[in-house]
Amino acid sequence: MLLLLAEYLQQFHKGFAVFQYLTLRGILGVLTALALSLWLGPWMIRTLQIRQIGQSVRNDGPQSHLSKKGTPTMGGALILSAITVSTLLWADLSNRYVWVVLAVTLLFGAIGWVDDYRKVIEKNSKGLPSRWKYFWQSVFGLGAAFFLFMTAQSPVETTLILPMLKGFSLELGLGFVVLTYFVIVGSSNAVNLTDGLDGLAILPTVMVGGALGIFCYLSGNVKFAEYLFIPYVPGAGELIVFCAALVGAGLGFLWFNTYPAQVFMGDVGALALGAALGAIAVIVRQEVVLFIMGGVFVMETLSVIIQVASFKLTGKRVFRMAPIHHHFELKGWPEPRVIVRFWIITVILVLIGLATLKLR
Repeated sequence: MLLLLAEYLQQFHKGFAVFQYLTLRGILGVLTALALSLWLGPWMIRTLQIRQIGQSVRNDGPQSHLSKKGTPTMGGALILSAITVSTLLWADLSNRYVWVVLAVTLLFGAIGWVDDYRKVIEKNSKGLPSRWKYFWQSVFGLGAAFFLFMTAQSPVETTLILPMLKGFSLELGLGFVVLTYFVIVGSSNAVNLTDGLDGLAILPTVMVGGALGIFCYLSGNVKFAEYLFIPYVPGAGELIVFCAALVGAGLGFLWFNTYPAQVFMGDVGALALGAALGAIAVIVRQEVVLFIMGGVFVMETLSVIIQVASFKLTGKRVFRMAPIHHHFELKGWPEPRVIVRFWIITVILVLIGLATLKLR
């Protein structure tokens, strides 16, 4: 939006041309989203408290969580608002990728909002039934997948690329739709499962989102893409603005969500942010790198799958409680220790993901 204004003002002063630079608009996107989060955060927390939109806590979980009962939830709406406003202000709104990622984020956020609303407002402990949650996730995930497939302008946009194997590429055809569906929906649910401790999910999301922003910038630049042997995806560079907004909004939310949390993200934030990461990774053809950098999300998801499968097959549990962050809590780790150690793991995995840019 402001980019159009800057383009108009260029005829009066050439200095406004500086807003054409993606790096500058990315920085402004971070700062705008961060400022909005910090500004609106206290108001949103007070509003949630007044309306008694508080977190419910499982009695069979770690006893330390009982004190969290009543903490305002659905704070993910703050993140999504900051991301949306910042992206609309600084991104090129003629770019189809910006609209795809923004649509995926808000639509998955809507699913989470309905789930949270039923749990917190209507006091329905089951929230949105799983079958309907997965149905709408599938509808929106497949919708995004088909749109990206039908609007692809070059074969590389639907080709599977593996890091560290610069000579490998596999044209997926309609298989691209299937892969995109699983990446978006899987990533959405993985972040949601991770969101169980104060700040546990949001900072890894910020780190992975920031790293994906680097991939977007490089993939959208033909010279960098050729030099690094990564797919050149025209227009993908514009997504750095969205990624920057995600980083800013996430850091602003962490200000209030850090231990002990004043507000929780809820499904409205977790489902949306996970889907956003999946959509961005698909666009820049870095699904495998997302799997690496989001290793904490993968670990959390696998712990649930293993726990459920083991109990159904043998009647025994592998972990004291799943997702795995609760397992470590029940082993005696204080909550802040679990959180910070998972953050450290994410830092390492993100660096490994970025290292794949040269290891090809």
